[in-house]
Amino acid sequence: MLARFRWKLAPALLIVGIGDWLFYQRHLHGGYLGLFALAVLLALLAGRPVLRRDRRAWAALSAAALFALALIYDASLLAWLLFWTAAGVAALIPATARFDDGWRWFQRLVWLGLRAPFGPLIDLKRLLKLRAAGRAGRWSLHAALGTLTLPVAGSAVILTLFSAANPLIERFFSSLLLPDLSPELMGRLAFWALLFAMIWGLLRPRLARVLLPGFSGGGDWALPGVSVASVTLSLILFNLIFALQNLMDAAWLWGWAPMPRGMTMADYAHRGAYPLIATALLAALFVLVTLRPGSETARTGSIRRLVMLWIGQNIFLVASSMLRTADYIDAYSMTRLRIAALVWMALVGFGLASICWRLLRERSAAWLVNVNLAAAGLVLAVICFIDLGAVAAQWNVRHAREVGGRGVALDLCYLGGLGDSALLPLLSLERRPGLQPEFRERVQAVRLRLHDRLEAELDRRWTWVGQRRLDQARAMLSGAAPAALTLGQRDCAGRPVRPRPTLPALTGERGK
Repeated sequence: MLARFRWKLAPALLIVGIGDWLFYQRHLHGGYLGLFALAVLLALLAGRPVLRRDRRAWAALSAAALFALALIYDASLLAWLLFWTAAGVAALIPATARFDDGWRWFQRLVWLGLRAPFGPLIDLKRLLKLRAAGRAGRWSLHAALGTLTLPVAGSAVILTLFSAANPLIERFFSSLLLPDLSPELMGRLAFWALLFAMIWGLLRPRLARVLLPGFSGGGDWALPGVSVASVTLSLILFNLIFALQNLMDAAWLWGWAPMPRGMTMADYAHRGAYPLIATALLAALFVLVTLRPGSETARTGSIRRLVMLWIGQNIFLVASSMLRTADYIDAYSMTRLRIAALVWMALVGFGLASICWRLLRERSAAWLVNVNLAAAGLVLAVICFIDLGAVAAQWNVRHAREVGGRGVALDLCYLGGLGDSALLPLLSLERRPGLQPEFRERVQAVRLRLHDRLEAELDRRWTWVGQRRLDQARAMLSGAAPAALTLGQRDCAGRPVRPRPTLPALTGERGK
């Protein structure tokens, strides 16, 4: 037992040392987080030999390595969270019989995270008990601590009082080389403790003893007001209401009829995208609760046909919501949040389709949870390697009003806020012929600011995609004349900021 503790302690201390050198001493971040993540995986393999004999653990470790590479490619909070999720699954899965369902694994991972800060203390207490049990009748550290606490604490109090009364004793204690408990040292110790707790939680994981029961989703469930008649009537009314909404969307959003007077497509598209998605989610909840596989309502043929029709209308509603968002983007601009909204809507549509399939095939609730988690995980893994900011910047540059597009005037403040994601789109816009000189100068000012910031950040926040962008920008600028901008401060949109007039100093001669 003690040998296993020592075998795990060595890689844990090594990870603490690597983290201190990378993040505290060198102040590195960005892609270096990916290198640290790979070191964590190697330490996990070294300290947990059981992982090397489990195929399921290798699958989770491969996913964690993929997210570590995503951190090297372009560090993001999403990739960091997915890495630790996959690493946690790899650490826990050898102690489980099989991968059951996502709800139970969510609880296990939450317990792993909650236990991690206290794990080293819990294991230290167990280690002391083992040593005490192995040394029965001999010296015990636990017993010695209990015996020495009172005399040591009392002596410390007395010496403190004596040092306050006797300058010689105070000078003696001042001459001792005691560590300076400065805020910087305390912060560094806290950082070490955080790193140690993170890696120790993976090296010494513990499964939760009690898990909340899963949602079986099958059979009859007695709910007040829920019967075959009430569900049938509800589905008839819901289908009629949804049909009215979908017909209106089909008429106006899909171009079957002209917009009403006084309303533009952008106005119609902007209102309702998110409430409609909320409506689709409520519809999914209604189906899950009232039409459980094997229940009386699910066995009724008329109800099943009404449910299929209603889910189909919900999927059409989700498609209309996506079209609303796309029309709003076309009328105004694209942002990372709007791209994420489109992805979320697509996942909602997939979830509705999976609910329909589950009802037809009488699948379990665990199947429904797992298939939706798999879809969401796959989408998020792909997004880790896609810079949504660069996608938004490229789209806005191509569709801006200044280049003849149908969009609004280019929001250079927003592009500047995207950081180096907007560097290459702005550089291509700057080199585009036919721009107004004043607008080109503003684009150039924002691009230069991003270029200089990226060059300065790559020393400590290196990423593969950042280095590639800088190399491409330098290649595009090679041979070009240096930028000639008017001196002075500029705002976020590249406009010159006029200096405020200075008021004359007030003197005693005023008024004479």
